[in-house]
Amino acid sequence: MNDEQLPPFVPTVEVEDQAQVRAALLPQGQAELGLDEAMQLALRMHRENRFDGARTLYLRILEQVPGHADALGMLGVMEHQLGRSESGLAYMKQALEVRPDAAGLHLNRGNVLVQLRRFEEALDSFQVAAGLEPESADIHNNIGAVQRAMGQADKALASYQRAIELDPKHVRGWNNLGLWYSGRGEHENAVKAYLTAIDLVPGHGNTAYLLAMTYYKTKEYDKATEVFRQWMMREPDNPVPAHLYAAGSGEQVPQRASDQYVEAEFDSFAGSFERVLNEYLHYRAPQLCADLMATLLGPPQGQLDLLDAGCGTGLCGPLVAPWARRLVGVDLSAGMLAHARSKGVYHKLVKAELTAYLAATPDSWDTMVCADTLCYFGDLTEFMGAAARSLRPGGVLVYTVEALADDTMSTAAILPSGRYAHGRAHLDQVCAAAGLTGLTACREELRKEAGSPVNGWLVAVRRPA
Repeated sequence: MNDEQLPPFVPTVEVEDQAQVRAALLPQGQAELGLDEAMQLALRMHRENRFDGARTLYLRILEQVPGHADALGMLGVMEHQLGRSESGLAYMKQALEVRPDAAGLHLNRGNVLVQLRRFEEALDSFQVAAGLEPESADIHNNIGAVQRAMGQADKALASYQRAIELDPKHVRGWNNLGLWYSGRGEHENAVKAYLTAIDLVPGHGNTAYLLAMTYYKTKEYDKATEVFRQWMMREPDNPVPAHLYAAGSGEQVPQRASDQYVEAEFDSFAGSFERVLNEYLHYRAPQLCADLMATLLGPPQGQLDLLDAGCGTGLCGPLVAPWARRLVGVDLSAGMLAHARSKGVYHKLVKAELTAYLAATPDSWDTMVCADTLCYFGDLTEFMGAAARSLRPGGVLVYTVEALADDTMSTAAILPSGRYAHGRAHLDQVCAAAGLTGLTACREELRKEAGSPVNGWLVAVRRPA
């Protein structure tokens, strides 16, 4: 889940010049597709991460109306999402030259700059937007988010309070106020902010998540579980509260996180994933895996077919690419894969469930790296068997898992966070059952959580030659 609650990228919601392009966006003789329909279809495809189709429509709109500000602005957003941020900002500049008074365009530009960590420029964009729409709670909320990122805690608090004053039901403002308190260790005040948001908008799942995670930080696990139960009752088809309730209650715990849970969780997390891991969690798993690969494989020579298994946003990619003749990433989350594409190091990115993908690619890989993915698997027997068959003879798998305190356990255990932890005995058993040879296993600190270290296993195994 995102740590700062910013509004999503949005169009300026002003569709113009319909008469100029009606019946012109499709070849003559086909059904008419006017500007308004084309723009709405492009936006829907964009939201669904169907980038190729959305981009085609944006460009076709611009062929007919070169100065169409919405198409320019949203094409800029898409370019950024695909890792071409400077190109995206250039499109946004063109849009603002056409419509300098469009607060939504300034808001979107600021959102892009926030994700690029260009906070001063982002703040300038948001302040211009605030001058155009001084009563917008969204804009004041965003100003607070940037101020908090810049270490201006008092100004951030005032901005969040202003957003809430303008719109007492502004959920993102209440959530950010809670995050502000949580960041200062004032968990009781954070809980009050989240409870206020839930009272105002009971169906807002992200607030429930933040409230439960605050209870989790304060080790009030029963309260966290009850929050997930109530959220699950409100949204019975949502896989996120169902999985987290199972984790907290111990009822009907799945053997691994469902595909639906993984997709929903990481699609929502993709935009802020790297910032949260690096700034707040001091995430080390990719670097640990890359360092172990260097020890086992020697100097990189670009000679290996290498799989990044559960690649996420591609944090491992640049670290392991020097060893790869061919580097492929596989992940369930389309949102994460869009960010991985921006790294520019993958020859191919595949959206698939990991074990199924391994089963479909026998004898394909010289090396696999799997950083912080198996914490969403319980029993690793099926995964390890598929990995063994997918490796070539002599191939190496390097992976991390979270560690149980009791290394003698031959099973995995689900944690209140919804992740799974493993004992060393289980890792050894599934390795042997798959016919793999253990090379090394050592305890490492993978990241921080609520200021405390999260320990795990860094493991390497080999398929016998």
